[in-house]
Amino acid sequence: MRKRSAGQISLQLLVFSTVALSAVIGFVVWSSSLLNSSVRDFRKLLAFNVAEAGIEYYRWHLAHAPLDYQDGTGTAGPYVHDYYDKSGSLIGTFTLDITPPPVGSRVVKIRSTGKLLTDTSIEKIIEVRLGVPSLAKYAVAMNDNVRFGAGTEVFGPIHSNKGIRFDGVAHNLISSVLTSYDDPDHDDVDSPDHSWHPDVNREFGVHTHTPVDPFPPAAMPSQPTIFMSGRQVGVPPVDFVGITQTLSQMSTDAQASGFYRASSTAYGYEIVFKTDDTFDLYKVTSLTVAPQYCTNSQNQSGWGTWTIFATTSLGNYPFPANGIIFLEDHAWIRGQINGARLVVGARNALGTGSITLNNNLLYTNYDGTDVIGLIAEYNINTGLGSADVERIDAALIAQSGRAGRYYYGSNCGTGYIRNTLTLYGMIASSLRYGFAYTNGTGYQIRNITYDGNLLFGPPPNFPLTGDQYVQISWDEVK
Repeated sequence: MRKRSAGQISLQLLVFSTVALSAVIGFVVWSSSLLNSSVRDFRKLLAFNVAEAGIEYYRWHLAHAPLDYQDGTGTAGPYVHDYYDKSGSLIGTFTLDITPPPVGSRVVKIRSTGKLLTDTSIEKIIEVRLGVPSLAKYAVAMNDNVRFGAGTEVFGPIHSNKGIRFDGVAHNLISSVLTSYDDPDHDDVDSPDHSWHPDVNREFGVHTHTPVDPFPPAAMPSQPTIFMSGRQVGVPPVDFVGITQTLSQMSTDAQASGFYRASSTAYGYEIVFKTDDTFDLYKVTSLTVAPQYCTNSQNQSGWGTWTIFATTSLGNYPFPANGIIFLEDHAWIRGQINGARLVVGARNALGTGSITLNNNLLYTNYDGTDVIGLIAEYNINTGLGSADVERIDAALIAQSGRAGRYYYGSNCGTGYIRNTLTLYGMIASSLRYGFAYTNGTGYQIRNITYDGNLLFGPPPNFPLTGDQYVQISWDEVK
């Protein structure tokens, strides 16, 4: 029998030991790498939590100081804060870079960078955008009963502090403060069983007749072909009274660093916006007289042609830095802007300050870059002499009156019937709005398109729906 030599056994043992040792070393290296990777992943997660804490801290700060974008320091950032764990041990820092809102906006950008003391090579960065919704969250906001007829299609939310009858198609939420109300547009043929119910003639705060809703206290049906995103009743009201305070603040801000004019001592002012960031200002010296038999047959308050006959030039002016133009008088506005954010306020000593739009008022950009807000103490008008085809790009507020057109009968000349009015923006109207009447006078076609850019990017000094910031976007940058 052949015997192995001792040297041969030693060689095999050496080879085996080497392989085993390599395996053990590889396992140890792998285990160490895995441990290091796990530790690093844990530290990344911890750094992420620190960065998140920075975002939550500044959300809290804005809840207590809504207009402070300097972390309470009064100086430019970035702002570094220590971060402690629940036992009070310092484990890292978060650094805040805060980008204040542009003029007229309440959208603030917050970037939070989280770092650990145990490994400064690790950092996590989170960026969020927070904003306060403006009154322009609605395509139409009303302080009165309102009716949207069949054939109306609306793509933005609608709200009323009173009741809404909606017979068109709503792609967004329709809401009312009232749970039920006596609809002034209701008649017996609209009743569910085609009979009048004088003791129970109350309908849902938001209701439709296409198909006909039942009367409360029956359950409110969903009617998804009409209310595609639903309807709500019994919601909080929009504060139209508070818009008075908005106008007062606009006047103060315009006198401080905007553009302000006292009474014209005539009929008001005309503003013509230009795309070179300037506007022409005119004094309105006379208005078009109504034709002989054109009268205020509906007994409407403030009725007139609201059409300029003659003006006197007062000069050309640059857009104010804060975007605020305020006139203590009536105003007529037309023209076009390019890359501007403006608001025009109008009021007078009688409480009837109104804004009239008889010609196109246009944006150049429709991505939120261009914004116009018009806030009238009383009415937003289109006059007898308004353009046959007119477009208005703006957010409109009629604080105590209505957005619309006075009634002009067939004796008022060819202007009593107009073709098409297109509004891109939103409408807030204290009284029932309307640019046409059921007998066919006014604008035959009315297109209202909601500008979603207004929600968090409204015109300067535009009324907000509160002071609470909501999150618009969230992004893990690193």
